[in-house]
Order: sequence, then C-alpha cells, then structure tokens
Amino acid sequence: MTEDDENYKKMQPSNNPKKLKLVKFTGAAGLIGLAVSFAIFAFNSHKQKSKKKCLPGCDTVRVNLSAKEILDLAEGIISDSTRVHDAVALVPLNKLSYENVVLPLAELEARQLPLVQCCVIPKMLSPHDNVRRASAEAEVKIDAHLLSSRKREDVYRVIRIYAAKGESIAPEAKCYLQCLVRDFENNGLNLTATKRVEVDRLRNEIDELSLRYVQNLNEDSSCLFFTEAELAGLPLEFLQSLDKTQNKEFKLTLESNHVAAILELCKIAKTRKTVAMAYGKRCGDANIPVLQKLVQSRHRLARLLGYAHFADYALDHRMSKTSTRVIRFLEDISSTLTDLASRELSFLKDLKRKEEGGLPFGVEDLLYYIKRVEELQFDLDFGDIRQYFPVSLVLPGIFKICQDLFGIKIEEVTEIDVWYYDVRAFAVFDSGSGKLLGYFYLDMFSREGKFSQSCVVALQNNALFSNGACQIPVALLIAQFAKDGGEAVPLGFSEVVNLFHEFGHVVQHICNRASFARFSGLRVDPDFREIPSQLLENWCYESFTLKLISGYRQDITKPLVDEVCKTLKRWRYSFSALKSLQEILYCLFDQKIYADDDVDFHQLIKSLHPKVMVGLPVVEGTNPASCFPRAVIGSEATCYSRLWSEVYAADIFASQFGDGHPNLYSGLQFRDKVLAPGGGKEAMELLTSFLGREPSTQAYIESRSKYSL
Repeated sequence: MTEDDENYKKMQPSNNPKKLKLVKFTGAAGLIGLAVSFAIFAFNSHKQKSKKKCLPGCDTVRVNLSAKEILDLAEGIISDSTRVHDAVALVPLNKLSYENVVLPLAELEARQLPLVQCCVIPKMLSPHDNVRRASAEAEVKIDAHLLSSRKREDVYRVIRIYAAKGESIAPEAKCYLQCLVRDFENNGLNLTATKRVEVDRLRNEIDELSLRYVQNLNEDSSCLFFTEAELAGLPLEFLQSLDKTQNKEFKLTLESNHVAAILELCKIAKTRKTVAMAYGKRCGDANIPVLQKLVQSRHRLARLLGYAHFADYALDHRMSKTSTRVIRFLEDISSTLTDLASRELSFLKDLKRKEEGGLPFGVEDLLYYIKRVEELQFDLDFGDIRQYFPVSLVLPGIFKICQDLFGIKIEEVTEIDVWYYDVRAFAVFDSGSGKLLGYFYLDMFSREGKFSQSCVVALQNNALFSNGACQIPVALLIAQFAKDGGEAVPLGFSEVVNLFHEFGHVVQHICNRASFARFSGLRVDPDFREIPSQLLENWCYESFTLKLISGYRQDITKPLVDEVCKTLKRWRYSFSALKSLQEILYCLFDQKIYADDDVDFHQLIKSLHPKVMVGLPVVEGTNPASCFPRAVIGSEATCYSRLWSEVYAADIFASQFGDGHPNLYSGLQFRDKVLAPGGGKEAMELLTSFLGREPSTQAYIESRSKYSL
C-alpha cells in the first residue's frame, strides 16, 4: 500500500447533527455528534441516489462503490486535480502568496486522499470481480495523472519562485513547501532538458531491471530430489505434500517455504547444506549482471539529482540521513553483540558434535540447531498455546491496553455500510475530553479474492483547512485470520504479536494531529514509521497482557500465564545475537553496494560474512547478490530500517514502560510528543524531546544479554 495518493474533501458545519450509533466496547459509553457535510464534486449525485450509510462525519469514505462509480470517481479526481494545478500555474508571478500557491495544493491533497482510496482499495478487498477490475483500472489512471502532475514545469516554476521569496510561514507549512519543491526536483525539473531526459531514461531502465531481476526469481524452476532417508526429521504431512518420482524420490522446489522446512527440521546435515547451496545460487548467472547494471544506473540517477551515490539519495530525508551513519549504526551493534553471539554459536556447535560427530558447523546449520535447543529448553507447544487466544478475548484486550496506555476510548459503530459482512468499524475518542479522534475498520478474516497480507491502510488523513474545518483520520486494518465453519479460529501466538503490531499503526494513524495530510496518518519518516508498532509488540510478552488477552480453561493443567509467559519472553530472545547478526550482515551488504562504486559483490559477501557472523563463512558458491530482492525493489539501500526502528522501540519501552504495565503518563507523553506532530517535524527531534536525550542502542543490547543462555 503506497501512500502516494491525493485527497479531496471539505467539511462544513451542518444544521442537522447526526448521532453516532455506538456499541460500548470498553469503558464508559461516549456519545458525540459530528455535524458535517461535504462539498464533494464526484459524490453529489451519488449521495442523492444512495441509501448507504457512511461513518458519521466521513461522507467521503465510501467503502462500497460499484465498478461504474469507481471509474467515474477516478475521472472526477483527475479533472479536479488538473483544475487546481492549472489555477496555481496561472497565478501572476508578482502576486504569488502562500494562499494562492501552497494552500490550494495542500488542501487538494488532503481532500483527495479519501477519494483516491475509495477507488484503489476495492481491488484489495471487494468480493466482486468486476469491482476489483475497475479499481485496478482506476489506480493505473490516477497513478499516471499523479506522475504527470509532478512533472509540470509551469507549476514547478511558480512554486520555486514563491519558495525563493522566503516568506515567513508556519514551520509545518514551510516543511510542506519544501516537500513540494522536492517532489518536482526528484523528477529532474531543476535540471536542463537534456539531463531531464536522462533522468526519465534512467528511471525507466531501473524499473525494467528491477522487474527483470524479480521475474528471474519468480520464474526459477530449480528443484532437488531426495530419498525419504535424506529428509529425516520432516513431518509426514510435509512429505505427503511433495511430488514423487518413479524412483520414489521426493521433489523439493526452492520456494522459501520448502527451504525453510528443510533448514529448520531436516536431521541430515548433507541435505541441509545441499539445499542451502542451491537456494543461495539461484539465478546467479542471470541476476548478478542485472544487479550490477541496476546499481550503476541508480548511482547515475543519484548523481544527476545532486548526490554522491544512491545510498545518500535514498537516505537524505530519513532519520539516518547518511550512509556513513547507517553503516556505523550497524557495525556498532554488530561489534557489541559479537561476544554474546560467539557464546551462542559455541553452544550450537557443542550440540552438533553430540548429535552428528565431527562434521563442521556451517551457517546452514543455524536454523536447525536453534530449533533443537528451543525444543530441548523451552516447554512450548505453540499448537497447544493457540487455544488460549480466541479473537473474542485478544481484540478487546488490545483495545484495553491501548486505552489505558494512550488515554483513548474505543467504541464500536453499528448500522454502517461495509464491503463484507464480518467487517467491523470503531470510533476512537479522547478519554479525557470525549472528543472524537478518528475511526478504524477491521477486516480480520481471510477470504477468496482478498489481499493476502496483513497491513494498515490510511483511508483518510487528519488535516486542517483554511476555513477552520478539520478532517479526521480513518484507518483500515487488514488481517488474515482463519475461520472454521464460520467461527473464528483461535490465534497462534505469532498472530497475536502481528495483531499488536498492526494495531500500533492504527493508534499511530488516529493520534496523528498534523495539520497537513502529507504529514498525517502513516505519512511519516520511514525510519520512524515502525517504531510505534514495534513498541506495542513488547506488551505481548508481559504477564499482565497475557492474563488480559488469554482464556484460561479449567481442563488445561498448565495455565498459560503462570508457567508459559516467562518462557515466551526467554524464547523471544533465544539466540537473538546470532539472529541479529544475520540481519545486520544483509543490511550491510545492501548498504555497501549502494554506497560505493564498482563493488565486487562476491568479494564483499566473502569478507563480510565471517567478520559479522563470528567466523562462519558464506555457504560455498552462494552469493546473495543473485537472490536478494529486498535490495532490488522496495528496500534498496534501506534494508536497515526495520532494525533501526526495533532498536529505538526497545529504548522507549525499557526507559518509559519497563514494568510491563500501561503507564498512562508516559503513554500520553508519547501520544502528544511523538505521535501527534506526525511527519511535520524531524523524527529524531520528536524522540529526543520525549526521551530527554537522543535514543540509544543500549536497551536493545541489554535485552538480548539478559535472556542469553
């Protein structure tokens, strides 16, 4: 879900306020009337015909449009956007002002976000094929328009000249103006015509190379064949899922689920190594030249745009700022964890000697022996634990924790339109003032045709308009939980953790009070975006939380909260130093190939691997350059970002919430100082203000040492 969208919505007071139909979820019931009406160009006729009920005060968030309505709305979005851009371009250069240059574009962006989402979200969620097709078609049209709008020389000229005036405007407005300028200049509009053509050529080349790299991996049909004895340790149901040859050998593909099963469960060291080698060699001849050319093209693009190399271009507007800082961050954590990782590795080597004799220990053995230690040391049956976590307890438990932590109140909204019968909607209020903060939808269960990943999507961002009206945020949480015979299946523990994580994004979205839609919701520094969710995950491992969200059954002899919660925390950090170093290894590889010219991929991984992985060499003949899509598309030069957020979330939790109970004072401080400003302020400035110091890596390191072997 890209947040690269526009929105169009104005709110005006209404003489007939509507009362929200609310079901009390937790806490005292709160009834609030929100009197608003909307001047929406594309919805006027539709609203007259339709009897569908929207969220009170959010008429632009239409979740059940027909295929024709989607396509008509897309045309209206493009038409209105063009009209506003045309008007800005025609402002006389001697009359440029904030009100006639910046404000129209900011309010256009805020008003159009919910409308754009009305068009593009149905392709992910609608149960109707024709609606999904229309949504996909609308997205293509809108994306093409947005791209062309950011290449308009006439609009850029006006914005650039106004920016050069240096007019005194509010800090958030100034930040928005800088973003507008950057949008155009990232497309080369500050360059000569010849260089601009080269920027477009390079972008097209980068897209083509990225696609070719990923397609090569997707189309790879490599497979291996093993006897049943060579697959010892694999469960019967896994073996039964594999094709067999006439010689009764099992056919193993190099899809990630097959490879993970072998590396975690297979008892035969030779099989593990064979699979690891084949997996790490995928598409070597095809993809390494592609990646070499891709990196070179990205470097050339960055230099045209004024950067020394692609890494600095990718990091310029993130918390990390420079490649040098990212590499130092990764290397500092790596060196601090080396002693602990060495002890963990020594423990695994001892276990391998006991079970397999004198065979050398390779990186391909890590997953198997970590799994073996967890089986021997932790009395955890995750299949058995599942029964403690029915959705009917987990969800209100998460709500209760967030309410007690962030000073909010969550109540269900009924009798509104939804796109599927089991989708639910909720209103969020400030528990002190009773003020409505926003809404969120929950689409919790998997079904045919639905988007297959768990995520949170912005349906509408917070925004303030020049007429004093306020647009409130609306979020959508998509999950993939199972049903059996129409009844929700209890959640696995990893699903519980994932739900906490995603709900952290909902809280982040709802509590963001930035005045500009560009900085609202989840439109924040990408290095910061995961921190609130990583922070909330910590409560999954606390006894207080597990008591709240788990169901104790009298016929179970080992109550979860009494005997398992401490083990879950130990399990969370088991071999965490080695696991962290593996991630750091690939983050360093990604960063270094984009921070220097003409990097020899093979030599880089050959030198990095033993240095980071406490002496373990790379698997013979493998090279992640051939099969590392994160470094190609989606996270190029930014693979470090997840670890970055995890490290700083650990610092926040340990220093402010260390006893595991919701601390309302600290939670409100986090809500007001960190979440509320959104992307309109530097993320590092927000964290420093909240913590009273710069964030530190110490808590992350100590958490791993505390629960070490």
